[in-house]
Amino acid sequence: MRFRLHIVLIILVLVSSCTGYEKLLKSKDYDLKKSKAKEFFEAGEYVKTTELLTQILPRFRATDEAEDLNWMNAQAYYGMKDYIMAGSYFKSFIDQFPFGKHAEEANYMAALSDYNISARPELDQENTKNAIEGFNIFMNKFPNSTKIEDCKKRISDLEDKLVEKSYLNAKLYYDMKQYKAAVVALSNSLKEYASTKYREKMMFLKLNSLYLYGVHSLAIKQKERYQATLDDYFSFMEEFPKSSYSRDVDDIFQATNKFLKTGKTESLVK
Repeated sequence: MRFRLHIVLIILVLVSSCTGYEKLLKSKDYDLKKSKAKEFFEAGEYVKTTELLTQILPRFRATDEAEDLNWMNAQAYYGMKDYIMAGSYFKSFIDQFPFGKHAEEANYMAALSDYNISARPELDQENTKNAIEGFNIFMNKFPNSTKIEDCKKRISDLEDKLVEKSYLNAKLYYDMKQYKAAVVALSNSLKEYASTKYREKMMFLKLNSLYLYGVHSLAIKQKERYQATLDDYFSFMEEFPKSSYSRDVDDIFQATNKFLKTGKTESLVK
């Protein structure tokens, strides 16, 4: 009996709470809504926070409280892990209060929101590029910030995604036997992201693509393309003399060298 009574009391409290909140939403007392929005925010009830702030922000637009209320709104969306909306509100906050007390944190959080929605390397990387731009803007605006090293690390993580995306695109060209396109894509990536952790893998794929491009070229073009392969081989070996790809690289060298000396083509399976 006591158990049933306890359940009934809980239900009544919940119903009462919901009813009270519905009344608050319909209320014309904007100061009360502002006060409750702050309470909900402190309690981590971010959905209620944003619902109330949506109603009251226009009322406080030209007041001294506008900055703090807009800041709370952006933070609440971030707290809900709605990073798309959070990023939008942080960027809007920066436009409205570029020199406000939360300006530094807002610039960082705007970039961090894009960072959190950066997709896997095989997908579209627009948000990745936006995040890199955002962190770079932050570092330029606040060069003495304690977050500079954090930004650099995150930019490095994001650039690795772009490099891997480029590698996957080049690998697709390679798998489709479009070796010239693979070489161009890899060359561009290696130039733009010279210190990437994928450098060895990408340089090997480039070398292999150059070799196979030569193998499948017209006879009149083969000599110059085998020579390009040989030049790339020396670049690879200079940088990675003890590469995990050493056996395959040596096979490419032997076949390339043989052609340049004898004019005979020897296709390797790669």
